[in-house]
Amino acid sequence: MGFMDKLRNRFTMGKGRAKQNVGRATGDPYLETEGRAERVEGAGRQVGEQVKDAAKNVRDGFKP
Repeated sequence: MGFMDKLRNRFTMGKGRAKQNVGRATGDPYLETEGRAERVEGAGRQVGEQVKDAAKNVRDGFKP
């Protein structure tokens, strides 16, 4: 789950940023909005992965 999910999230964020920039450059508000949505989706998933990692670290801290 960990590394590949994080990599996939980063890729989604990068793809969204590219779409947003192309949409802005061409004046296509639909493409710009779609890119922004992909960026936010990737960032949200990335935060979820970080929360899971933090919870795992806390859980591991209590193991003897």
